Amino acid sequence: MGRRVLSDRDPAPEVSRHYRGGAGTPLVLLHPGGSSWRAWRPVLPALAARHEVFAPTLAGHRGGPELGPGERVSFRTITDHVERDLDDAGLEDVHVAGNSLGGAVALELARRGRARSVVGFSPAGHIPSPWMAKRVLGAIEVGRRALLAPGAVRLLKVRACRRGLMLPILLHGERIPVDDLVLDARSCRIAPALLRGVLAEGPFAALDPGSVPVRLAWSRRDRVIPWRTFGAPLAAKVSGAEVIKLPGVGHVPMYDDPALVVRTILEVTTVVDGGSSDRDRLRRVE
Repeated sequence: MGRRVLSDRDPAPEVSRHYRGGAGTPLVLLHPGGSSWRAWRPVLPALAARHEVFAPTLAGHRGGPELGPGERVSFRTITDHVERDLDDAGLEDVHVAGNSLGGAVALELARRGRARSVVGFSPAGHIPSPWMAKRVLGAIEVGRRALLAPGAVRLLKVRACRRGLMLPILLHGERIPVDDLVLDARSCRIAPALLRGVLAEGPFAALDPGSVPVRLAWSRRDRVIPWRTFGAPLAAKVSGAEVIKLPGVGHVPMYDDPALVVRTILEVTTVVDGGSSDRDRLRRVE
């Protein structure tokens, strides 16, 4: 008997707050805004074969912790909750990989001395102007509302419709399970407040990660936060960051090219775990 697909009227079921599996040095995966740890599903088996993988759901997202009274939605506040998750899990010296919002949190963990290495896939963080922030987050909100609209689930069951709706974010949206798309969108509780929090937090402060390798991997076909407007200014503020460009993927690359994402992470973690301090072994591609 086949698996029943969510309908428009189904309530959100109980969900797990995080994924943990594998063996090896700890690797923390931080998902993009509006999703959950499930965004990493396509790469979990390969990464868990090399690392103990811990993928928490960020605060305000499906299955993640609630923000407390008076807590402003911001990169720093969300990072506070990730640190608590790491403490509760008994994890200290960790590799961190994050995408979009998760990438911004990964960089903040490096700033706080919690990261062994960082790989950021099109990390958010640099806000060119309040107008640009409103434009980007407004587009994301339009997409979120489309997922919540009456009849959305019925349309999303059609692969071509799913791909078309998700095209601004990734090239192969048809590969994402319908349940993950809809339930994550229904359960994201921070979307309306995120813009206010990001703007109140101010511009991304210069970061010197010291001996912690930082790789910024920008999707060449990123339509959400393109490299020239968002990536280049952010990279200029991260001392010693290695920059590579990822071909053939959109803003959220895990479903577009899982093998490329795995390779992009393991190239860094393998060098660090091997004890090499030679950053030339991390290839720079401009």
